[in-house]
Amino acid sequence: MKIILTGSSGFLGRIISTNFPKEEMITIGRSNSDILCDLSASIPHISICDIVIHAAGKAHSVPKTPSEKEAFFAVNVNGTKNLLRGLEEAPVLPKSFIFISSVSVYGLNSGHAVNEGHPLNAKDPYGLSKVHAEQLISEWCEKNGIICTILRLPLLVGTNPPGNLGAMIKAIKKGYYLNIAGGKARRSMVMAEDIAKVIPKLAEVGGIYNLTDGYHPSFEELSRHIAHELRKPIPKNIPAWIALFMAKIGNLMGKKFPFNSYKLSKITTDLTFDDSKAQQIFKWKPTPVLESFKIE
Repeated sequence: MKIILTGSSGFLGRIISTNFPKEEMITIGRSNSDILCDLSASIPHISICDIVIHAAGKAHSVPKTPSEKEAFFAVNVNGTKNLLRGLEEAPVLPKSFIFISSVSVYGLNSGHAVNEGHPLNAKDPYGLSKVHAEQLISEWCEKNGIICTILRLPLLVGTNPPGNLGAMIKAIKKGYYLNIAGGKARRSMVMAEDIAKVIPKLAEVGGIYNLTDGYHPSFEELSRHIAHELRKPIPKNIPAWIALFMAKIGNLMGKKFPFNSYKLSKITTDLTFDDSKAQQIFKWKPTPVLESFKIE
């Protein structure tokens, strides 16, 4: 068994790599990899592999300029094209291809139990680039008779997480995190370790799946858990009427003010995803985040 892994230096990639024997894993990346290659600009030279896990991608940033927006497509779309070209030039095609996508492809700011049949309405650069990459991979796998698995993942949880969760931990640690309107809004999330462990099974099954922890904690529950892990006071709350007043000020101030009605709506409405398809097809049994999320 030989496994190609892109994005091995990323948050999920590092966890995936530790779940396989070193002699089975071949990594592709710009540095500290078995095959040194910047996928956004070059085609990798691949010998042979049985499974491809494509976890490389650009995320965790809000583009402010046209060049920053284009970077999402350079990495997530052109990088995927170059990987597929490299696989085509290999002596033997892989048996299975697993792509780490995102629930961002749905283009939603709110929703309940959104399933895999929901239209892909992403309009932001990150979500759009993931949609395009999904299409490229699906078509390529179908053309070549390869088992294709696409994982649309929500917030990934684990030790030293990046992005919004990492920022939340930092804010709670320093004592300036505040829940808004009680922090009642729920978000889907999943333990990164659970994703890594289920990959061997997914390589045999194929399909498109949302994967969550099945509980969808609220901001208040998550912040309380993090505070407990850090041995910090439970975060305080900004009442809804104060948050609404601040949002109206933000609407008038524009980009100079970090808070507005749009952001208020995003953090006070639920956004959860349905993973019953995964439960039915390959007996997905996730670990509840609030039971297993530890902070070192």
